[in-house]
Amino acid sequence: MMSKTKWVFGVAGVFVIGAAAVLYSTMLGTHEAFIDPADQTRVMQGKVIYANNCAACHGASLQGQPNWRDRMPNGRLPAPPHDKTGHTWHHPDAMLVNMIKNGLVPGKTAPPGYVSDMPAFGAVLSDEDITAVIAYIKSTWPLKVLEAQKEVTLQRQD
Repeated sequence: MMSKTKWVFGVAGVFVIGAAAVLYSTMLGTHEAFIDPADQTRVMQGKVIYANNCAACHGASLQGQPNWRDRMPNGRLPAPPHDKTGHTWHHPDAMLVNMIKNGLVPGKTAPPGYVSDMPAFGAVLSDEDITAVIAYIKSTWPLKVLEAQKEVTLQRQD
């Protein structure tokens, strides 16, 4: 028969391992490696979510704010475009998800010391919502740009 002490430590160990597994899976997120814009239902959902949460800064046509490469008087950069003229397609999907979910975090999703007006949407949008927004944005890119972004995404996954 197992002693009471061993039983308590066994139950505590199972609890700790379970909690660690849940925490780890939460940190990984549920997004896919490459967000494919071929799913038109997802793209249409993303278009609505984008219009309600992103268009005010990034533009209804994904055009970004004027002079988006020039710092404003407060030292911050205007919101960049998400169409083919911007740099969104230079980033892997996991980074795009992270930027939307957590905002621009210096040293992680932005250069050290960088301050941005980009808010974190993790408390507002689900992972599925964020994935849909990215699918919508990517659905507007020409095939050549989409293929280049897919290559960046899959290279960074390794």
